[in-house]
Parts: sequence; C-alpha cells; structure tokens
Amino acid sequence: MMTIGALAERAGTSIKTIRYYDEVGVLAPAQRSDSGYRLYDEGALGQLRFVRAAQAVGLSLGEIRQVMALRRQGEAPCRFVLELVERRADELDERIAALGRVRDELRRLAARGRLLDARDCDPDFVCHVVVPAGTAREERRHG
Repeated sequence: MMTIGALAERAGTSIKTIRYYDEVGVLAPAQRSDSGYRLYDEGALGQLRFVRAAQAVGLSLGEIRQVMALRRQGEAPCRFVLELVERRADELDERIAALGRVRDELRRLAARGRLLDARDCDPDFVCHVVVPAGTAREERRHG
C-alpha cells in the first residue's frame, strides 16, 4: 500500500488530481488508514496510467469513469472503449472537414483582400476584407 503522495510521485501527477479522480469516481475508492489517510495499491497506479493514456486519445473524464466502472464490475471494458475511440475518430473527421472549410474561406478572403484598396473601405463595416453577413456589400459579393 502507498500513500497518496507516493502514488502521485510514481504516477507523475499531483495529489490534488488524485483526490479529484477519487471524488468523481475515476479511481476506485481508496482504502483508509487508521488515521484517515488514503492508501492505494499498485492497481491505482495502473488506473492512473490508463486515465492519462485515455485522455491523450481524447476520452473525457466522464467516459473514463464509465470505463473504470465497467472494470470494477468485473467486465472487460474493451468493446466499450473501442466504440468510444471509433466515435472520437469520426468526430475528428468532422472537425477536420469543418476546419478545412474555414481554411478555404480564410484563403479566399486573403486572396480577395489583396485586391482591395484600403481607401475604398467603408468605416461603418470596420474592414472590407471581412464583410458582415446580410449587408448589401456582402450580398453583392456573393450575388
């Protein structure tokens, strides 16, 4: 058994983080010494390493808590983790596509902006490189 300080040092994390994980159910509840100190076994170190690895691939603490609960119930959570990982990959594909559209729009604006003359910029619109949607100028640009 090890104290929370020893666990934090071995895991490369803070005592505060371990306490938080304990409170929100990410870690299995710690045993307590006679004087009330949290005591952890080697399994807690493995759990903390899993948490760090799962966070690195984008799993939330809520999802990690569900995985840990399955493990504590004696179930292998691998199928559930696989579903989470596949879902996260799909979400990233969507975000990458959306970011690609934003990048394309920014490049279009930059190319258009290089052709504009600053003297023609309407002060009411701040800058004519980025024209607010719904304005006559924006509608002419797309029309």
